[in-house]
Amino acid sequence: MPRPVTRPCTTGDVLRLIREDGVATRADLGRVTGLSRPAVASRVADLIARGLVVERADGPSTGGRPPARLAFNAAGGAVLVANLGQSRGQLAVCDLAGRVLARTDAPPADVTAGKTLPRLLDQWSDLLAGSGIDPASIRGVGLGVPDAVEHVAGRWNRVEVSPPVLERFGVPAHLDNEVNTAALGEHQAHPGVQDLLFVKVSTGIGAGVIAGGVIQRGALGAAGEIGHVPVPAAGDAPCRCGNTGCVEAVAGGTALLARSPAADLPALAAMARAGDPATVALLREAGRRIGEVVATAVNLLNPAVVVLGGDLVGADEPLIAGLREVVYQRSTVLATRSLRIEPSRLGESAGLTGCAAMVLANVLSPEAIDAL
Repeated sequence: MPRPVTRPCTTGDVLRLIREDGVATRADLGRVTGLSRPAVASRVADLIARGLVVERADGPSTGGRPPARLAFNAAGGAVLVANLGQSRGQLAVCDLAGRVLARTDAPPADVTAGKTLPRLLDQWSDLLAGSGIDPASIRGVGLGVPDAVEHVAGRWNRVEVSPPVLERFGVPAHLDNEVNTAALGEHQAHPGVQDLLFVKVSTGIGAGVIAGGVIQRGALGAAGEIGHVPVPAAGDAPCRCGNTGCVEAVAGGTALLARSPAADLPALAAMARAGDPATVALLREAGRRIGEVVATAVNLLNPAVVVLGGDLVGADEPLIAGLREVVYQRSTVLATRSLRIEPSRLGESAGLTGCAAMVLANVLSPEAIDAL
């Protein structure tokens, strides 16, 4: 059922009704909004002229000429997205439905944002040129980075992201932590789920929180840093955050590699898949330690689903098994009664999908459309 419009119905509101609620005819738009027939026609004509809506003469007939059906035009533009991890990243061009049109690997994020941004801008330009996509069709840019982000200010490591993006592509940039963007992507892959906790276990450990269908970033964008919650098993182990005893210091990828002959995380995961006893035990114990923190989050947030992603999750069942064991043991009966704990449905694509969702939620919002 279309959501009610509680303010004067603008062109942006009409696009939302067509794009998100599936309102497909001018007559239906008039009934939902209360707008006159000429007012609806004017707003629809504006959206068609901007390439955001198309119409097809395939509506159900009631005896006369079939009414034209309206649909959101996902091909009416594109967005640029990049999701950067500490060890690797991905970069893509997506249509206005978030589908990937062209994609390439990206180097990991440099600790200096000022060095990474120019490189990304060049890679996006090359990807557009190689795929034949017109740069003039770009409507926004989304970026996920492996650091705490000053989300309100749009800064990454004290560097403002929007100015260089505006200079190159003439569109706004939207920025978030890469775990949050992956959480947004997984939310897209779990239709009907309004409360979801995404936990990434890779070089570090982090979480993205979806509550009531909305990503929770906190006052300054620092929400979800569960890797820096202390656990008894960590003792005085030093953590990269400057404290000691954090769960990441004993169960993050860097800590696990220090106790394994594996050269990197993919090799460690391969050893677990091959059934190496020491690696299986190492990952199961890491899962238990992470589970201590996730159990607290489950009691606090009551998610419907806990999604696990990252280099050490997926085929590596020992880590998930260890985490499940502790979460179901330490969380309340009510919080776990229907709780699902499962590996990522999107894998490495979660971040790109989430970056696209983040950008599209902004550039296609009623307010952004009306500002055009």
